[in-house]
Amino acid sequence: MKRFITLMLIAGMSWVACKAENNSPEPLADKTHTPAPVKQHFIKVALLLDTSNSMDGLIDQAKAQLWEIVNELSYAKCRGERPNLQIALYEYGNDRLSERNGFIRKILGFTTDLDDVSEQLFSLTTNGGSEYCGTVIDASLKELDWGRDADDLKMIFIAGNEPFSQGKIDYRDAAEQAKEKDVVVNTIFCGAYEHGVASYWKDGATITYGDYLAINHNQATVHVPSPYDDMILQLNVKLNNTYIPYGSAGRRKYEKQQTQDMNAEEYSKANAVSRTVAKGSHMYKNSTWDLVDAEKEADFNYSELKKEQLPEALQKKSTGEIKKYVAKKRKEREAIQAEIASLNKKRRDFLAEKKRSGDNALEDAMITALKKQAKRKEYTWN
Repeated sequence: MKRFITLMLIAGMSWVACKAENNSPEPLADKTHTPAPVKQHFIKVALLLDTSNSMDGLIDQAKAQLWEIVNELSYAKCRGERPNLQIALYEYGNDRLSERNGFIRKILGFTTDLDDVSEQLFSLTTNGGSEYCGTVIDASLKELDWGRDADDLKMIFIAGNEPFSQGKIDYRDAAEQAKEKDVVVNTIFCGAYEHGVASYWKDGATITYGDYLAINHNQATVHVPSPYDDMILQLNVKLNNTYIPYGSAGRRKYEKQQTQDMNAEEYSKANAVSRTVAKGSHMYKNSTWDLVDAEKEADFNYSELKKEQLPEALQKKSTGEIKKYVAKKRKEREAIQAEIASLNKKRRDFLAEKKRSGDNALEDAMITALKKQAKRKEYTWN
């Protein structure tokens, strides 16, 4: 028995010595390390547009300059990561809207679907009405999901030309609500700078540390052609061929994409180019109807696809064959997007020498405010 105990002690001492010599802990089978998911950041922009009679020029600028604003935001980074973009859209001050609701309408809640934003902007019409700024700001704060992430850039842009103090809801109360939600209110007065100051537009911005800007809303958008425009537009045709519509809304959304291409092209060649550049960026996402985008989502499952809701050419293919087809289209899209990005860099350099500050009133005003406020949250641009 003594001999057995002695042998056990020797074995134990040998094991301890071995452990000390290796100086490395034994792996534990029940402790697995799962990499933490990359935190997603958002730029959330609510556009509140006056659609009363005198605002045709403002709506025109919004249509013309949407894609350039999106493109500028696509160059932003938050802590080294590219943020996602969500846009919400309201109209106010239009007699066709309900008086009970203060002549306001939520057109779109926060969405990443930029084609929906484009479609709604192109459908806006103006009509005389009462413009209640406090009311529409209050509604956007209560009805939209602003989230609680302190790194998110959360901004309201309200544009109009009547006194900011009109309506039953005091704009100062609405502004205090915005501060509580970490939302910055930027005001864009369509008229003379001092007139906007006198009618409280500047005060409406100052309360939330936002920017007050005055623009000539009737100024025509300046489109500067570049030597790279035709090549970018040719790539748009190839880019559209990489989309694979699926689901109940697939075909309709794919057709909407084509319609918004035509809207941009009919407006101007430069607008069509800007839209193509936006479509080539990470801001343009269509996971709700495009298989290439959808496959990247964490909750996507091929087993849930309904064959009858796929393009006819894929309906008789196996899951493996569909996966190969999606992979092929993804590779094509990434190559096209890289070409668009390369040409756009040359285009931006060209335009930087040609465009003058203030050429495009709404675009310049929004980008100035966006960059200024993004800097406070350590966003960078490149």
